[in-house]
Amino acid sequence: MSKLYVVPTPIGNLGDMTERAINILSECDLILAEDTRHSQKLLNHFNIKTKMISYHKFNEKQRSEEIIQKILNEEINVALVTDAGTPCISDPGYELVKEVRENGIEVIGLAGASALITALSVAGIYTFEFAFYGFLPRKKGDLDMALKRVMKNPVKTFVFYESPRRVINLVEKIKLQMPNSTLCVCKELTKLHEKAFYGKVDIVLEQLNDHDDVEKGEYVL
Repeated sequence: MSKLYVVPTPIGNLGDMTERAINILSECDLILAEDTRHSQKLLNHFNIKTKMISYHKFNEKQRSEEIIQKILNEEINVALVTDAGTPCISDPGYELVKEVRENGIEVIGLAGASALITALSVAGIYTFEFAFYGFLPRKKGDLDMALKRVMKNPVKTFVFYESPRRVINLVEKIKLQMPNSTLCVCKELTKLHEKAFYGKVDIVLEQLNDHDDVEKGEYVL
């Protein structure tokens, strides 16, 4: 019976690619990739020759319908990957997984890299319950409103993703609205220049402002 495999890929360190993930990508009939040029480098590294096509947020709805018909008509196994980490976690994939399940096709998820889980594991912040918000809005008014909604959540450990050019602005906003908060801001997780900024929000803001390469890399807060 045909299956859809949701396959995590490394968030920076190729050593985090699991043997099972390599086997699934090698043995399946088709790989759906967020950016085929990016994923081709990964496939080349592990000598994976499987056919690959694009699946991203701009063609997600249309491509999902095409893939479902292909799975049903040709009885193929398909693997879904994103540029880094686990699909569907602030990355494309939800539409496809939903439609596949509604069509009675089995979905199999693989364990693997996730910036969200990696950051939580090293944060030194209470993690028995947490709320994940992904990327918050860019516009000032929308960001302010989003943080106000966050503050109303009875769960008090929050996780955000942020780009390097906006991370200081986000921490400044957090300082204004949550002045007593403790932060762990993780940069370039699993990579050569991995770094974490930890402490009260004003201390972390000072550390970020003093960091020469603050506008390089990706962040989890």
